[in-house]
Amino acid sequence: MKRGMKRILFVASEAYPLVKTGGLGDVLYSLPHALHGRGADIRLVLPGYRTLLHQLDQVRILGWLDVRGAEGIVSARILESSHPDFAFPLWVIDCPSLFDRPGNPYVNAGGHDWPDNAERFTVFARVAALLAQDALDIGWQPEVVHTHDWQTGLVAAFLDEQPVRPKTVFTIHNLAYGGHFSNSDFVRLQLPSHWWSSEGVEFHGGFSMLKAGIVYADTVTTVSPTYAAEICTPAFGYGLDGLLLSRRHKLYGILNGIDTGIWNPSTDPYLSAHYSMGRVQPGKRRNKQALLERFLPNVDDAAMQAPLLGLVGRLVEQKGVDWVLAVIPVLLAETDVRIVLLGSGQALYEQKLTRLAKQHPQRLFVEIGYDESLAHQIEAGSDMFLMPSRFEPCGLNQMYSLRYGTPPIVYKTGGLADTVVDATEASLDDGSATGFVFDKPEVADFLHAIQRAIECYRQPKTWRRLQQSGMRQPFDWSDSANHYLELYSL
Repeated sequence: MKRGMKRILFVASEAYPLVKTGGLGDVLYSLPHALHGRGADIRLVLPGYRTLLHQLDQVRILGWLDVRGAEGIVSARILESSHPDFAFPLWVIDCPSLFDRPGNPYVNAGGHDWPDNAERFTVFARVAALLAQDALDIGWQPEVVHTHDWQTGLVAAFLDEQPVRPKTVFTIHNLAYGGHFSNSDFVRLQLPSHWWSSEGVEFHGGFSMLKAGIVYADTVTTVSPTYAAEICTPAFGYGLDGLLLSRRHKLYGILNGIDTGIWNPSTDPYLSAHYSMGRVQPGKRRNKQALLERFLPNVDDAAMQAPLLGLVGRLVEQKGVDWVLAVIPVLLAETDVRIVLLGSGQALYEQKLTRLAKQHPQRLFVEIGYDESLAHQIEAGSDMFLMPSRFEPCGLNQMYSLRYGTPPIVYKTGGLADTVVDATEASLDDGSATGFVFDKPEVADFLHAIQRAIECYRQPKTWRRLQQSGMRQPFDWSDSANHYLELYSL
């Protein structure tokens, strides 16, 4: 079989546009499509959440599979569906007692984990592992099973029990979420007793589904080369750094891509004006004006000439929002910048930002929540983009910003370190600079990076070169897809 014609079963807990809570959903749309475009034969397995089932039109029942749950046998109905947004069949594990409920895939309305998550994702993994062995005898068996994040960590472990099985690949999108459960969950779910060891799934007296993926998968990947190195250290390893270091031989960092069809300033339907690398300024200017008009009754020359700093993201400590809150008063007092922020997260950060915006209605614009249209407008209308994450496995917004000619200001970590080249004298001279990078996790260093960006912004020729250099970066999925195909063939 030609290398590009592999049969690949993707197993995940979310995929855009059917169900999405973060970047994981985006990847599960883009990567399988990039591989499909290279001739791979793909199936994608998802849990039958209520919101997902509502979006399926034509559905065929492939069969039923009975597996062990927490209280005995659970029956799952396997549905196959074609969906206009997907170029390949979707397989849905329909198990109403576990997945047919309102709201978020992982947490209830109060923001707490569903109490039966251990059972939900163990049953999901058991059924997915059976599908990988063609248990329904439908004549399609994958050569590679590619699983994603803790929710699918047990799939590789179940397949490891089989004498003949497909190759398994496990991708860590964010090591901070480990899928940790208790010993009593382990016992109730009747998981194989030989898994219960420090070399298996046991983790500090409980068990971790993420650890299972790392231990039992043939290959482990994560979403940027720098993050692959970082998670092997105590600072980023969440207690799994020793294990990851011992598995370094099978750990690879492959940078995510972005959907350059959706994120394209020359065609983006959310923008007031389209623009391209050759003619950045007029388009950026019109988008900036439209963005400011959303928040200001009157947009004068001073507002148009002042640098506009944008931020779109979760308002949590990981994203450096406390650093942002610390620099805002200094920037408002010492510079003429305007700042626009879109996001939601910890109530404390939401309240502080909202209060500051009320005190400075001409300078600071805050929208709590998420608005896809506004997110695109901020990328296009801002002059520079703030993304001071303390850690960032890959990050997508810095790539959107580069593509939109909006140089990002980032902390040197994970995918941010791999995608943004700091604007030093040398890198500006040779045309490789794309943004502003600070390498100490301190407020003062973040502020200094912003000040450097403002200084550069005051030099229009240099700034235009910086914008164009960022817009020239190839952030589509083609490189990443080729890396994965190579891995699948190892």
